[in-house]
Amino acid sequence: MFVDLIVVGGGAAGFFAAITCAESSGKSVLILEKTSHLLQKVKISGGGRCNVTHDCLDPRELSRSYPRGEKSLIGPFHRFGAADTVEWFAGRGVALKTEADGRMFPETDSSQTIVDALLGAAEAAGVSIRTSEGVTSVVKNEDNFDLVTDVGNSYTAANVLISTGGTRLAAGAQLATSLGHELKPPTPSLFTFKIKDPRIDGLAGLAVSPAEVSIQQSKLSSSGPVLITHWGLSGPGILRISAWGARELAARDYRFDISVNWLPDLDPAAVVAEKRLGEAKRQLSSRSPFAALPKRLWLRLLAAAEVSETATWSQLSKTQATRLVSQLTASTFTVSGKSMNKDEFVTCGGVALNEIDFRTMESKLVHGLYFAGEVIDVDGITGGFNFQNAWTNGFHAGLDIAAR
Repeated sequence: MFVDLIVVGGGAAGFFAAITCAESSGKSVLILEKTSHLLQKVKISGGGRCNVTHDCLDPRELSRSYPRGEKSLIGPFHRFGAADTVEWFAGRGVALKTEADGRMFPETDSSQTIVDALLGAAEAAGVSIRTSEGVTSVVKNEDNFDLVTDVGNSYTAANVLISTGGTRLAAGAQLATSLGHELKPPTPSLFTFKIKDPRIDGLAGLAVSPAEVSIQQSKLSSSGPVLITHWGLSGPGILRISAWGARELAARDYRFDISVNWLPDLDPAAVVAEKRLGEAKRQLSSRSPFAALPKRLWLRLLAAAEVSETATWSQLSKTQATRLVSQLTASTFTVSGKSMNKDEFVTCGGVALNEIDFRTMESKLVHGLYFAGEVIDVDGITGGFNFQNAWTNGFHAGLDIAAR
């Protein structure tokens, strides 16, 4: 069976490439998905709402949200960025909304809306889809590719797009290496920190925004909301630093110390000095003097600074004041491991960036071979950025194949 384009992997990037190619050219397109589920990550992402993209319209600024792939994506985002994604879905009856943090979701708050739009567009464009059929080998012949699947079928294709997702599962990685590509090792990105510490134990659900987090003995730092969880610390401030430091933190076996500044926009030392004079008789434990700092966390930091619950501001010694300011601006925590961010598994690693032409997503090594999505060594700091990369990759690959 001959096909103009075979897409290996039925995820976001693969679907977008298949639809773009079929709509632009009418060429025959076949998606082969190893599992029985199509667009599975789309369905579970964002707690079942699907963080489709991010409200960031400047291509260069958008590219800065990719710890790996920043420079490579500037050009592609100029040609197909977040605004184009919004327009694409709007043209298929799906309106997106923007939340306060810039994340964009379907107005229905249901990922099924996105799944249905992609399935509908693929069907309308004449894309063929086969599930529970994984590709076990791809061989490049003079002009075409020969593919064999795990159910015994053989195909011949003029072009092949590999979009099998993160190389954690190795399927796409094996196909890429068999065709001569180098792989950067798969490493978890977007993870939370496991911390056992009396200052945060029992405070799950409390958040401080903004906060600054830095890795000790490292140049890594980030800012953003920090959330206390049952197992340690999470939130955008933590996830961001985990993404940028993915390989460095893996090399440390996820054991390191962090410093947290709970009040980066304030001068706690000045506030403490002011309170000692202006509220001399008030007990420190009566309330948090900082609006951004929940009282329960304030009480824990007082205890860590060895300040009695009954102490008044006038009774606070200079030594205690110094310790308190240190807890507020440089709380040190020992990280003993990582936890994945809900079900949104993201890995860095994959096909090396210098082996792909990002104008077309075609391999620089094998003519007619394309890559898109997480199988490439590109990852964003949150799910919406990873989806935008998928849409952008898929668009460029599909358009180039259509033009052949």
